[in-house]
Amino acid sequence: MKRNLTSDDVRAAIWGGAILGGGGGGLIESGERAAKLALQVGTPQLWSIDEFDDSALTATMALVGAPAAPDPHVQPAHLLRTLELLRRELPAGQKLVGLHANENGAETTVNGWFHAAMSGLPVIDLACNGRAHPSSVMGALGLHTEPDYLSVQAYAGGEPHRYVEGVVSGRLEQTSAVVRRASVEAGGLVAVARNPVSVGYARRHGAPGAISHAIALGQTYLDGGVDAVARSLEGRIVAEGEVRTYRCEQQEGVDVGIVELDDAARTTMRFINEYMLLEQEGKRIARFPDLVMTFSDDGRPVVSAHVRQGARLRVLVAPRARLLLSRTMFMPELYRPLEKSLGEAFAPAEEALA
Repeated sequence: MKRNLTSDDVRAAIWGGAILGGGGGGLIESGERAAKLALQVGTPQLWSIDEFDDSALTATMALVGAPAAPDPHVQPAHLLRTLELLRRELPAGQKLVGLHANENGAETTVNGWFHAAMSGLPVIDLACNGRAHPSSVMGALGLHTEPDYLSVQAYAGGEPHRYVEGVVSGRLEQTSAVVRRASVEAGGLVAVARNPVSVGYARRHGAPGAISHAIALGQTYLDGGVDAVARSLEGRIVAEGEVRTYRCEQQEGVDVGIVELDDAARTTMRFINEYMLLEQEGKRIARFPDLVMTFSDDGRPVVSAHVRQGARLRVLVAPRARLLLSRTMFMPELYRPLEKSLGEAFAPAEEALA
């Protein structure tokens, strides 16, 4: 299926993406600006993955950084610069046939829409992962397990006095670490175009249909609010209360922190951009990649970077089985840095991958 993306899609994608961001996935206002600009400068198209030959080449459009960083700055020109730099690195005779997002989130669901509007390439209805995640490797389709794969990542971002751009190639873990460090030097955020792969590989290891899923969930939210979303995802509202404690600090290019509510269950959420763990009365209720998302009193999604002490929140939990997840969500080795940051073990069992 091929269709033009519309202003209705923008609205639904932002809200659905914000919910599937699970506390991360970028900021609502920034995502809305980027998507609306895409429609102003061109007509981005959304194509299902079945429209492409498996051997055709696609690449990931992403943002890397910490949403609560003090000076994040990514402009439309930076987005296009990353695509230009990546295309220069493609082997002779190869070209991209489409672009896809790294994850679902308020900003990240629409990753690639502006690139598509300006370049004429379609947006593929696929994300590396159907929910937001805190590490670049988690959004890389399991390429770290491919011994012969050479990762190529182009990045750009920052205010003029902090601007950085470049291309790095090598093993996935090393290139991802370089880009993460670049985001810190740029003030907290960089645009990234990375990891060209065949459409067939992306289909097998990513989350086909992720963009349509975010748009549909966003429409459910717009029509029926948080309770309708909970029903759609077979989730539930597990807590309501005032934020008693909120701590957030940037560690190696991500937000790491904790939210504690004043409710009777002593609800506690730990996050690394996205909410990783939820506990009540000292017992673990949910763990990543289960979806945990916070909402304000009026039902608006609130990302972890925008939680504030004294605010009243509702907390939604939905099971991982109701999400479109890539295989990286079930690779225990990718959880080790996250577990180290939180001082908690929560990786899924290795057999879950099967």
